[in-house]
Amino acid sequence: MGTASAWRGVLVATALPFRQDLSIDYDAYAEHTSWLFGQGCDGVTPNGSLGEYQALSAEERAQVLRVALDAAPENGTVIPGVSGYGFTEACRWTENAAQAGCPAVMLLPPNGYRADDRTVLEHYREVAAIGLPVIAYNNPVDTKVDLTPELLARLYGEGLIVAVKDFSGDVRRMYRLAELAPSLDVLAGADDVALEFFLAGAVGWISGYANVFPQTCCELFRAGIAGDAIAGQRVYRGIHSLLRWDSCTEFVQAIKCSLDVIGRYGGPCRAPRSELSHEHAAIVREDTKRAVIAGFE
Repeated sequence: MGTASAWRGVLVATALPFRQDLSIDYDAYAEHTSWLFGQGCDGVTPNGSLGEYQALSAEERAQVLRVALDAAPENGTVIPGVSGYGFTEACRWTENAAQAGCPAVMLLPPNGYRADDRTVLEHYREVAAIGLPVIAYNNPVDTKVDLTPELLARLYGEGLIVAVKDFSGDVRRMYRLAELAPSLDVLAGADDVALEFFLAGAVGWISGYANVFPQTCCELFRAGIAGDAIAGQRVYRGIHSLLRWDSCTEFVQAIKCSLDVIGRYGGPCRAPRSELSHEHAAIVREDTKRAVIAGFE
């Protein structure tokens, strides 16, 4: 994929496999990354929230990116998350991504506190100055910093971002963004409103449950961007009970649980994430088994 379209299509926010002693199983991660590309996904985004980047050492985080790049095919896209406490850390990871040959990076606003617009603008200016295209990651639920359509339009107007992964869950923002910044690429960021975003004009999907059902997620994406709501709904209704976990606090644990159910490796999470409750684990397992029986893959 060329740089101009690197962030379009289905990109998987990759889960990171930890052994039972909580060390990273890099071989398993390489195999999982290769498998996702083989199933038809366009790219991967390592070191995002689903990849538990906050729980990694600097050495581990750098190695995860190297492994993803080595495992990707020649035409596969690897766009790492470069979020950090502030722009100093984010710039360091963006420079690392540039040196590794990545076509773009994904960046949250500063999230150690509820930053104001002035601070957000400074954050993106510093990272954009490195020269790689920046995909803004809007996750107001978890970060308490909301990249509103007006603020995104300003970031785009200054040439600081090329796209936004939107996790607000509010599809109405698609239409406001189309008015304020019609050339800004919008990527669906929450699995359980993905179809609505595709039908409204999103050009990509940074997906969590594509870790588990990559072919199905690619089918859903193709139906959505083609405007085929009927075909999209057939897929959507079959797996939506699972997609909803992507918007829950326990999304990492749920996706890893589903991976274990389908015979791939999910494994444990590092602190501060705890195990799923018995009740939630049972729900995830049952819904995953039902989806597999129904032919989703």
